[in-house]
Amino acid sequence: MDSSELRIAAVVPCHNEEASVAKVVADLQAAVPGIVVYVYDNLSTDATSERAREAGAIVRRENVKGKGNVVRRAFADIEADVYLMIDGDDTYDASAAPLMIKTLLDGPYDHVLGVRRQDESGNAYRAGHETGNKVLNGVVGKVFGENVEDMLSGYRVFSRRFVKSFPAVSREFEIETELTVHSLHLRVPRTAVPVGFRDRPAGSESKLRTYHDGFKILKLIAGLARHERPVAFYGLFGTLAWLIALVLTIPIAITYYDIGEVPRFPTLFLAFTLLLLGSLAWTAGLILDGIRRSRHEAARLVYLRYSAVTDDGPRR
Repeated sequence: MDSSELRIAAVVPCHNEEASVAKVVADLQAAVPGIVVYVYDNLSTDATSERAREAGAIVRRENVKGKGNVVRRAFADIEADVYLMIDGDDTYDASAAPLMIKTLLDGPYDHVLGVRRQDESGNAYRAGHETGNKVLNGVVGKVFGENVEDMLSGYRVFSRRFVKSFPAVSREFEIETELTVHSLHLRVPRTAVPVGFRDRPAGSESKLRTYHDGFKILKLIAGLARHERPVAFYGLFGTLAWLIALVLTIPIAITYYDIGEVPRFPTLFLAFTLLLLGSLAWTAGLILDGIRRSRHEAARLVYLRYSAVTDDGPRR
Protein backbone atom coordinates (compact mmCIF):
# COMPACT_ATOMS: atom_id res chain seq x y z
CA MET A 1 0.00 0.00 0.00
CA ASP A 2 1.35 3.40 -1.00
CA SER A 3 0.75 5.69 1.93
CA SER A 4 3.15 8.41 0.82
CA GLU A 5 0.31 10.84 0.03
CA LEU A 6 -1.44 10.35 3.36
CA ARG A 7 -0.58 11.23 6.92
CA ILE A 8 -1.10 8.01 8.88
CA ALA A 9 -0.72 8.09 12.65
CA ALA A 10 -0.75 5.18 15.08
CA VAL A 11 -1.89 5.81 18.65
CA VAL A 12 -0.44 3.28 21.12
CA PRO A 13 -1.69 3.70 24.72
CA CYS A 14 0.75 2.14 27.19
CA HIS A 15 0.99 1.56 30.91
CA ASN A 16 4.02 -0.51 31.96
CA GLU A 17 4.54 -2.21 28.59
CA GLU A 18 8.35 -2.24 28.39
CA ALA A 19 8.29 -5.95 27.50
CA SER A 20 6.27 -5.45 24.33
CA VAL A 21 6.09 -1.84 23.17
CA ALA A 22 9.28 -1.89 21.08
CA LYS A 23 8.02 -4.85 19.05
CA VAL A 24 4.65 -3.18 18.50
CA VAL A 25 6.36 -0.04 17.20
CA ALA A 26 8.74 -2.00 14.95
CA ASP A 27 5.94 -4.18 13.56
CA LEU A 28 3.81 -1.14 12.71
CA GLN A 29 6.69 0.61 10.98
CA ALA A 30 7.46 -2.52 8.97
CA ALA A 31 3.81 -3.10 8.04
CA VAL A 32 2.98 0.50 7.05
CA PRO A 33 5.98 2.44 5.68
CA GLY A 34 5.75 6.11 6.55
CA ILE A 35 3.46 5.64 9.52
CA VAL A 36 4.12 7.91 12.49
CA VAL A 37 3.80 5.98 15.74
CA TYR A 38 2.79 7.91 18.86
CA VAL A 39 3.28 6.03 22.11
CA TYR A 40 1.36 7.61 24.98
CA ASP A 41 2.96 6.66 28.27
CA ASN A 42 0.18 6.62 30.85
CA LEU A 43 1.95 6.82 34.23
CA SER A 44 4.30 3.89 33.57
CA THR A 45 6.77 3.03 36.31
CA ASP A 46 9.04 0.95 34.08
CA ALA A 47 11.10 1.71 30.96
CA THR A 48 8.17 1.90 28.53
CA SER A 49 9.10 5.37 27.28
CA GLU A 50 12.75 4.47 26.74
CA ARG A 51 11.95 1.26 24.83
CA ALA A 52 9.42 3.07 22.64
CA ARG A 53 11.76 5.95 21.87
CA GLU A 54 14.59 3.56 21.00
CA ALA A 55 12.25 1.78 18.57
CA GLY A 56 11.54 5.04 16.73
CA ALA A 57 8.24 6.16 18.20
CA ILE A 58 7.27 9.66 19.25
CA VAL A 59 6.68 9.39 23.00
CA ARG A 60 4.20 11.56 24.81
CA ARG A 61 2.88 11.38 28.35
CA GLU A 62 -0.65 11.47 29.69
CA ASN A 63 -0.60 12.01 33.42
CA VAL A 64 -4.30 11.33 34.03
CA LYS A 65 -4.69 7.59 34.45
CA GLY A 66 -6.98 5.69 32.09
CA LYS A 67 -7.02 4.55 28.47
CA GLY A 68 -9.96 6.82 27.72
CA ASN A 69 -7.95 9.83 28.86
CA VAL A 70 -5.08 8.77 26.59
CA VAL A 71 -7.34 8.45 23.54
CA ARG A 72 -9.03 11.77 24.31
CA ARG A 73 -5.64 13.50 24.48
CA ALA A 74 -4.23 11.79 21.38
CA PHE A 75 -7.26 12.50 19.21
CA ALA A 76 -7.11 16.17 20.20
CA ASP A 77 -3.37 16.60 19.67
CA ILE A 78 -2.53 14.54 16.59
CA GLU A 79 -3.23 15.80 13.07
CA ALA A 80 -3.47 13.07 10.42
CA ASP A 81 -5.64 11.76 7.59
CA VAL A 82 -5.86 8.21 8.96
CA TYR A 83 -5.63 7.15 12.59
CA LEU A 84 -4.81 3.64 13.79
CA MET A 85 -5.35 2.67 17.41
CA ILE A 86 -3.66 -0.42 18.82
CA ASP A 87 -2.72 -1.57 22.32
CA GLY A 88 0.94 -1.67 23.30
CA ASP A 89 0.79 -5.21 24.73
CA ASP A 90 1.59 -6.99 21.41
CA THR A 91 -1.60 -9.06 21.48
CA TYR A 92 -2.84 -7.77 18.11
CA ASP A 93 -1.33 -8.70 14.76
CA ALA A 94 0.24 -5.49 13.43
CA SER A 95 0.58 -7.04 9.97
CA ALA A 96 -3.19 -6.60 9.55
CA ALA A 97 -2.77 -2.80 9.59
CA PRO A 98 -2.28 -2.39 5.80
CA LEU A 99 -5.48 -4.32 5.06
CA MET A 100 -7.44 -2.31 7.62
CA ILE A 101 -6.15 0.99 6.22
CA LYS A 102 -6.79 -0.10 2.63
CA THR A 103 -10.32 -1.16 3.59
CA LEU A 104 -10.91 2.28 5.15
CA LEU A 105 -9.68 4.04 2.01
CA ASP A 106 -11.42 1.81 -0.52
CA GLY A 107 -14.83 2.18 1.13
CA PRO A 108 -14.32 4.92 1.93
CA TYR A 109 -15.20 4.12 5.52
CA ASP A 110 -14.77 6.15 8.68
CA HIS A 111 -14.36 3.28 11.12
CA VAL A 112 -12.78 -0.13 10.54
CA LEU A 113 -12.98 -2.49 13.49
CA GLY A 114 -10.41 -5.23 14.01
CA VAL A 115 -12.45 -8.29 15.03
CA ARG A 116 -10.24 -10.55 17.13
CA ARG A 117 -9.51 -14.12 16.04
CA GLN A 118 -7.48 -16.17 18.51
CA ASP A 119 -4.27 -17.84 17.37
CA GLU A 120 -3.82 -21.61 17.40
CA SER A 121 -3.01 -21.72 21.12
CA GLY A 122 -6.49 -20.43 21.98
CA ASN A 123 -5.18 -18.81 25.19
CA ALA A 124 -5.44 -15.16 24.21
CA TYR A 125 -8.71 -14.51 26.03
CA ARG A 126 -8.63 -14.62 29.81
CA ALA A 127 -11.23 -16.78 31.53
CA GLY A 128 -14.70 -15.34 31.03
CA HIS A 129 -13.60 -12.45 28.80
CA GLU A 130 -14.80 -13.97 25.54
CA THR A 131 -18.22 -14.78 27.03
CA GLY A 132 -18.45 -11.34 28.62
CA ASN A 133 -17.55 -9.70 25.32
CA LYS A 134 -20.30 -11.62 23.51
CA VAL A 135 -22.86 -10.64 26.17
CA LEU A 136 -21.92 -6.96 25.92
CA ASN A 137 -22.02 -7.13 22.11
CA GLY A 138 -25.54 -8.54 22.35
CA VAL A 139 -26.67 -5.88 24.82
CA VAL A 140 -25.39 -3.01 22.67
CA GLY A 141 -26.87 -4.64 19.57
CA LYS A 142 -30.29 -4.84 21.22
CA VAL A 143 -30.15 -1.31 22.59
CA PHE A 144 -29.03 0.33 19.36
CA GLY A 145 -30.60 -2.06 16.88
CA GLU A 146 -27.44 -2.96 14.96
CA ASN A 147 -25.10 -5.94 15.03
CA VAL A 148 -21.81 -5.46 16.89
CA GLU A 149 -19.07 -8.03 16.29
CA ASP A 150 -16.33 -7.16 18.79
CA MET A 151 -17.21 -4.06 20.77
CA LEU A 152 -14.22 -4.29 23.12
CA SER A 153 -11.51 -4.63 20.48
CA GLY A 154 -8.68 -2.14 20.92
CA TYR A 155 -7.52 -2.43 17.29
CA ARG A 156 -9.26 0.09 15.03
CA VAL A 157 -8.67 2.44 12.12
CA PHE A 158 -10.45 5.79 11.80
CA SER A 159 -10.79 8.60 9.32
CA ARG A 160 -9.96 12.13 10.33
CA ARG A 161 -13.58 13.18 10.32
CA PHE A 162 -14.51 10.38 12.72
CA VAL A 163 -11.74 11.32 15.15
CA LYS A 164 -12.40 15.04 15.09
CA SER A 165 -16.14 14.59 15.63
CA PHE A 166 -15.72 12.09 18.48
CA PRO A 167 -16.41 13.67 21.91
CA ALA A 168 -14.34 11.15 23.95
CA VAL A 169 -15.79 11.47 27.44
CA SER A 170 -14.83 8.03 28.81
CA ARG A 171 -11.92 7.81 31.21
CA GLU A 172 -10.80 4.18 31.21
CA PHE A 173 -11.51 0.93 29.35
CA GLU A 174 -15.05 2.06 28.49
CA ILE A 175 -13.51 4.01 25.59
CA GLU A 176 -13.99 1.10 23.16
CA THR A 177 -17.70 1.01 23.97
CA GLU A 178 -17.98 4.76 23.45
CA LEU A 179 -16.20 4.52 20.09
CA THR A 180 -18.61 1.79 18.98
CA VAL A 181 -21.69 3.68 20.10
CA HIS A 182 -20.47 6.90 18.45
CA SER A 183 -20.23 5.11 15.10
CA LEU A 184 -23.71 3.61 15.64
CA HIS A 185 -25.63 6.73 16.58
CA LEU A 186 -23.86 8.89 13.97
CA ARG A 187 -24.40 6.08 11.42
CA VAL A 188 -20.97 6.56 9.87
CA PRO A 189 -19.81 4.18 7.13
CA ARG A 190 -18.11 1.35 8.98
CA THR A 191 -16.99 -2.23 8.51
CA ALA A 192 -14.94 -4.93 10.23
CA VAL A 193 -11.82 -6.91 9.37
CA PRO A 194 -10.67 -10.13 11.14
CA VAL A 195 -7.31 -9.68 12.89
CA GLY A 196 -5.03 -12.07 14.72
CA PHE A 197 -5.12 -12.05 18.51
CA ARG A 198 -2.57 -13.76 20.74
CA ASP A 199 -1.58 -14.01 24.36
CA ARG A 200 0.63 -11.41 25.98
CA PRO A 201 4.39 -11.97 25.82
CA ALA A 202 6.26 -13.20 28.88
CA GLY A 203 6.77 -10.48 31.46
CA SER A 204 3.69 -8.53 30.40
CA GLU A 205 0.68 -8.26 32.70
CA SER A 206 -2.91 -7.35 31.79
CA LYS A 207 -4.35 -4.17 33.32
CA LEU A 208 -7.94 -5.19 32.68
CA ARG A 209 -9.96 -5.93 35.83
CA THR A 210 -12.65 -8.35 34.75
CA TYR A 211 -15.53 -7.51 37.09
CA HIS A 212 -14.61 -3.91 37.92
CA ASP A 213 -14.22 -2.86 34.27
CA GLY A 214 -17.16 -5.03 33.20
CA PHE A 215 -19.50 -3.21 35.58
CA LYS A 216 -18.13 0.12 34.38
CA ILE A 217 -18.91 -0.84 30.79
CA LEU A 218 -22.44 -1.94 31.75
CA LYS A 219 -22.93 1.37 33.56
CA LEU A 220 -21.77 3.21 30.46
CA ILE A 221 -24.15 1.21 28.25
CA ALA A 222 -27.06 2.05 30.60
CA GLY A 223 -26.13 5.72 30.49
CA LEU A 224 -25.81 5.67 26.71
CA ALA A 225 -29.19 3.94 26.41
CA ARG A 226 -30.69 6.70 28.54
CA HIS A 227 -29.16 9.37 26.32
CA GLU A 228 -29.55 7.67 22.95
CA ARG A 229 -32.89 5.86 23.41
CA PRO A 230 -34.76 8.11 25.88
CA VAL A 231 -38.25 7.14 24.71
CA ALA A 232 -37.55 3.44 25.19
CA PHE A 233 -35.63 4.01 28.45
CA TYR A 234 -38.12 6.30 30.19
CA GLY A 235 -41.08 4.67 28.46
CA LEU A 236 -40.16 1.37 30.07
CA PHE A 237 -40.41 2.88 33.55
CA GLY A 238 -43.52 4.83 32.61
CA THR A 239 -45.29 1.76 31.27
CA LEU A 240 -44.26 -0.27 34.32
CA ALA A 241 -45.72 2.44 36.61
CA TRP A 242 -48.98 2.42 34.62
CA LEU A 243 -49.26 -1.36 34.83
CA ILE A 244 -48.74 -1.37 38.60
CA ALA A 245 -51.32 1.42 38.92
CA LEU A 246 -53.76 -0.62 36.85
CA VAL A 247 -53.25 -3.72 38.99
CA LEU A 248 -53.84 -1.68 42.14
CA THR A 249 -56.91 0.08 40.73
CA ILE A 250 -58.83 -2.95 39.41
CA PRO A 251 -59.76 -4.42 42.87
CA ILE A 252 -60.76 -0.95 44.08
CA ALA A 253 -62.98 -0.44 41.02
CA ILE A 254 -64.58 -3.84 41.50
CA THR A 255 -65.31 -3.07 45.18
CA TYR A 256 -66.75 0.33 44.29
CA TYR A 257 -68.99 -1.29 41.66
CA ASP A 258 -70.27 -3.85 44.21
CA ILE A 259 -70.87 -1.68 47.28
CA GLY A 260 -70.56 1.89 46.00
CA GLU A 261 -67.70 2.75 48.39
CA VAL A 262 -63.90 3.09 48.21
CA PRO A 263 -62.52 1.46 51.38
CA ARG A 264 -58.82 1.63 50.38
CA PHE A 265 -58.02 5.30 49.84
CA PRO A 266 -54.22 4.95 50.45
CA THR A 267 -54.00 2.31 47.72
CA LEU A 268 -56.04 4.52 45.41
CA PHE A 269 -53.75 7.48 46.08
CA LEU A 270 -50.71 5.26 45.38
CA ALA A 271 -52.27 4.15 42.08
CA PHE A 272 -52.92 7.75 41.01
CA THR A 273 -49.37 8.72 42.03
CA LEU A 274 -47.93 5.91 39.90
CA LEU A 275 -50.17 6.96 37.03
CA LEU A 276 -48.83 10.50 37.30
CA LEU A 277 -45.21 9.33 37.55
CA GLY A 278 -45.68 7.12 34.49
CA SER A 279 -47.03 10.06 32.54
CA LEU A 280 -44.09 12.23 33.65
CA ALA A 281 -41.64 9.51 32.60
CA TRP A 282 -43.16 9.32 29.11
CA THR A 283 -43.15 13.12 28.86
CA ALA A 284 -39.49 13.27 29.86
CA GLY A 285 -38.64 10.58 27.30
CA LEU A 286 -40.37 12.46 24.49
CA ILE A 287 -38.73 15.77 25.40
CA LEU A 288 -35.27 14.19 25.68
CA ASP A 289 -35.80 12.44 22.35
CA GLY A 290 -36.20 15.84 20.70
CA ILE A 291 -33.00 17.02 22.39
CA ARG A 292 -31.25 13.82 21.23
CA ARG A 293 -32.26 14.51 17.66
CA SER A 294 -30.85 18.04 17.90
CA ARG A 295 -27.59 16.69 19.34
CA HIS A 296 -27.28 14.18 16.51
CA GLU A 297 -27.92 16.84 13.89
CA ALA A 298 -25.23 19.07 15.44
CA ALA A 299 -22.78 16.14 15.63
CA ARG A 300 -23.51 15.28 12.00
CA LEU A 301 -22.77 18.83 10.91
CA VAL A 302 -19.44 18.75 12.77
CA TYR A 303 -18.66 15.41 11.09
CA LEU A 304 -19.44 16.84 7.65
CA ARG A 305 -16.97 19.69 8.10
CA TYR A 306 -14.15 17.24 7.41
CA SER A 307 -13.51 15.71 4.01
CA ALA A 308 -13.54 11.99 3.27
CA VAL A 309 -10.20 10.24 2.80
CA THR A 310 -9.59 7.81 -0.08
CA ASP A 311 -6.58 6.04 -1.54
CA ASP A 312 -5.89 9.08 -3.77
CA GLY A 313 -5.83 11.45 -0.81
CA PRO A 314 -8.36 13.56 1.09
CA ARG A 315 -11.40 14.63 -0.92
CA ARG A 316 -11.91 18.38 -1.07
